[in-house]
Amino acid sequence: MPIYLFILAVVVIFLAMAIKILREYERGVIFRLGRVLGRPKGPGLIILIPIIDRMVRVSLRTVVLEVPAQDVITRDNVSIKVNAVVYFRVIDPMKAIIDVENFLYATSQLSQTTLRSVLGQAELDDLLSHREKINERLQEILDKHTEPWGIKVSNVEVKNVDLAQEMQRVIARQAEAERERRAKVISAEGEFQAATKLHEASDILSQNPMALQLRYLTTLVEISVEKSSTVIFPLPIDLVKVFTDKMPPK
Repeated sequence: MPIYLFILAVVVIFLAMAIKILREYERGVIFRLGRVLGRPKGPGLIILIPIIDRMVRVSLRTVVLEVPAQDVITRDNVSIKVNAVVYFRVIDPMKAIIDVENFLYATSQLSQTTLRSVLGQAELDDLLSHREKINERLQEILDKHTEPWGIKVSNVEVKNVDLAQEMQRVIARQAEAERERRAKVISAEGEFQAATKLHEASDILSQNPMALQLRYLTTLVEISVEKSSTVIFPLPIDLVKVFTDKMPPK
């Protein structure tokens, strides 16, 4: 093998080991003989000393971490399975590499334990109806614990809450009973309002007998128009008395 080809191969290998290019969303933590060399580098062209320097790439993009389904027993002793999604990103590459061995794995394990702990302190009704508050609580706890690792947790979303078939039937019956209760309350309120209006109307009619007679005649006209059958109504004495009073005495 010619000597110039050997030298060319050594130069190519040297340059491949020495020249690194980092993308806009990447940073490089450089170790020189095991010690951290200054602040993280990048983006752009990075020159390393082969064999002496070693660079660890860190992505600054948001990571979508899916938390596997966890078995949780709520505060009211209901067994459920819950999974979630955690959104986080590295804001300090040096801490993410030096202060924790594997920040992805550590964040995943912390998310699972936090999910079980927080949901275990909540009741099932709160979990189903106040999920936003629980998400905020999870995000607050995770962000507090991952801050020393240079990680910012921006959002946590509880995805699915799986219940046993028996519990689903219980919740369905509870919802049906609640709807029946509301229907009865609305019906009772309607009856109360109708009774109140009838009471007010009776007070008005009792103060003016002629208005009562006019209402009676109006009802007769309405029935005669709508019904084809014969209807017999008793004739009020007060209505006849109006005409008998005007007749001359015999």
